[in-house]
Amino acid sequence: MNTKLPLALSALLILAVAGCSKTDQPQSATNATEAKDQTESVMASSSNNSNPFFNESPLYMNYPQFDKIENTHFKPAFELGMQEHLAEMDTIANNPEAPTLENTLVAAERTGQVLNRVASVFFAMTAANSNEELETIRSEMAPLLAAHADQIALNSKLFARVEAVYNQRDSAELDPESYRLIEEKYKDLIRAGAKLSDQDKETLKGINAELATLQTTFTQNVLNEVNASAVLIDDRDTLAGLSDTKIEAAAMAASDKGMEGKYLLALLNTSQQPPLGSLQNRQLRQRIMQASLTRGSRGGEFDNREVLTKIAKLRAERAQLMGYENHAAYSLESQTARTTTAVNEMLARLAPAAVANAEREAADMQAIIDSEDGDFKLAAWDWSFYSEKVRQQRYDFDASQLRPYFEHDNVLIKGVFFAAEKVYGLTFKERHDLPVYQEDVRVFEVFEEDGSTLALFILDSYARPTKRGGAWMNAYVSQSGLMNAKPVVANHLNITKPTDGGPTLLTFNEVTTLFHEFGHALHGMFSEVKYPSFSGTSVPRDFVEYPSQVNEMWAVWPEVLANYAVHNETGDAMPQELLNKVLAAQEFNQGYATTEYLAASLLDQSWHQMKPEEVPNADGLLAFEATVLKNAGVALDTVPPRYRSTYFSHIIGGYSAGYYAYIWSEVLDADTVKWFENNGGLTRENGDHFRSTLLSRGGAADAMLLFRNFKGSDPDIQPLLERRGLD
Repeated sequence: MNTKLPLALSALLILAVAGCSKTDQPQSATNATEAKDQTESVMASSSNNSNPFFNESPLYMNYPQFDKIENTHFKPAFELGMQEHLAEMDTIANNPEAPTLENTLVAAERTGQVLNRVASVFFAMTAANSNEELETIRSEMAPLLAAHADQIALNSKLFARVEAVYNQRDSAELDPESYRLIEEKYKDLIRAGAKLSDQDKETLKGINAELATLQTTFTQNVLNEVNASAVLIDDRDTLAGLSDTKIEAAAMAASDKGMEGKYLLALLNTSQQPPLGSLQNRQLRQRIMQASLTRGSRGGEFDNREVLTKIAKLRAERAQLMGYENHAAYSLESQTARTTTAVNEMLARLAPAAVANAEREAADMQAIIDSEDGDFKLAAWDWSFYSEKVRQQRYDFDASQLRPYFEHDNVLIKGVFFAAEKVYGLTFKERHDLPVYQEDVRVFEVFEEDGSTLALFILDSYARPTKRGGAWMNAYVSQSGLMNAKPVVANHLNITKPTDGGPTLLTFNEVTTLFHEFGHALHGMFSEVKYPSFSGTSVPRDFVEYPSQVNEMWAVWPEVLANYAVHNETGDAMPQELLNKVLAAQEFNQGYATTEYLAASLLDQSWHQMKPEEVPNADGLLAFEATVLKNAGVALDTVPPRYRSTYFSHIIGGYSAGYYAYIWSEVLDADTVKWFENNGGLTRENGDHFRSTLLSRGGAADAMLLFRNFKGSDPDIQPLLERRGLD
């Protein structure tokens, strides 16, 4: 997953989508002089300018000063950043000279540096290493940031200058990236409400402020509910099937909560939970699944039903205010899919075959249950456990057999980094001299083949209570020729850290996740654009997952897999027979995987394709969800959606009406993998072509044009259908 800042600080337009608890609106500077006075006041009150965000980081490549950053620095830096940014934009808007690309749009690209620095670190920390103080600051800042975004986006003088440059674009001598900057920023401002009446602009500001509050409340509830829903076990014997390492981790988790002698199983963000594949006790499996599925809808202070319905209604109202039928129509206009019809047709095309496959898989598992004299029907909490038995029976191997061959550092260095060297000529050196925000975080310098520095790469692998679930990439410093900036990017995962100091042994899913997230990192590191707005992963949401999914191919590429799949104790290579079974099992359980994903995608679209009056109330949320799944033909009791609505963080953040993006991107991904296979696979020539035509271009050209430049033709859906067994 790629996570952009809740603030797309592309200088001209700030899209604040992080929300928090309601506070007073900011007292914004009305002119440059007032803003300058406020700026000087904030700087003077912040320990004689000791705030590490006030100035560019002196560390290598402007790497963040994590050793100097304290919680108390964030709020003053946000305040200063907003004040400076408003003053800079006010200067541009009131420039007496005729508007040009340079004095309007390029000038805007240079603004907001303090705000960009603090936001890039703050929102990374609230995701990766949060605490109560940071969440309080987040609650205070988000409405102010939303109002700040509106003040810039709805500035009529600023829009008039941008519109003038836009109207002159065809008569000016422009390079393609500059031409695109003009077009994209003009469209961004219109989509932000620049052409609304003054009255409608005030209405829009109110909606944005309220959404900012609700969206942060939702995400905070999700994190709190994950911790509150952890399953407590009294008896170690009940945990039969789990490895000793995982049982010890559960014991430590309970001990940390003051419950010595007990065991605490924390939940991940998805509906399915990893322990369900191993636990022999069916009653405990049921407890875990029910705890997972009821998150955010079981009453109490973290219940998200009312929050979600309010968000959906406000988004629908905002879309209609902007002239769109619904929020999905508004959102998809800027994606490669373009329309709700295109998304609906794709999801509808895939659903029947996925469900049919899932039902066949369920029948195979029921046969095993019956053969073991199990007097019960397969349920959602049984799927992982019995699908593993089917895997063992069909492919004659247990997934636990793989773990000794997937030691974390070996996968990273001899797998992920090895593939990047073979395909792109990159090399890596760990840096121990740069500060980190948590002791397990690691930093690597990334070098081109000629020895020059490409980027800094931060890796944060381990799960902790202060970290949200899932896996994601973010950028602390984005590449830009205009700003002479090289990228500093990070990957985050949620791997359980061994409690005994022993090796970190990964599941196969964690291996592919490591490769996937590094694909996002490569997209950020390979960026070669002029303008910050187009850097790295600044592409449509239904395109951003494409490069990362392509990078997953190297996890199972024979030459790469053979290089990293060695036993962590003996050093012996994974036996060829087991290796072949791993590769043969790639299509296994795809009916389930596709169905749970499609169910979540359909929920996302349903929430965002409604008119305001169609949004259900909080009490009707669960019934609405059930009806959506039933009508779409994906209402299988054994296959719950990957995320139920009340803990579906993607659709509250950047993937609203966009969760379909993963499979939309997978069409491009599967077609690209086929291209690599047909053109010699793991070669520098192929890697350099992919990098030069697509990965390095960020958002500097239309996404589908980049794909056609790479492949030489439009995408073909057939490789995806074959991969998922849907053909």
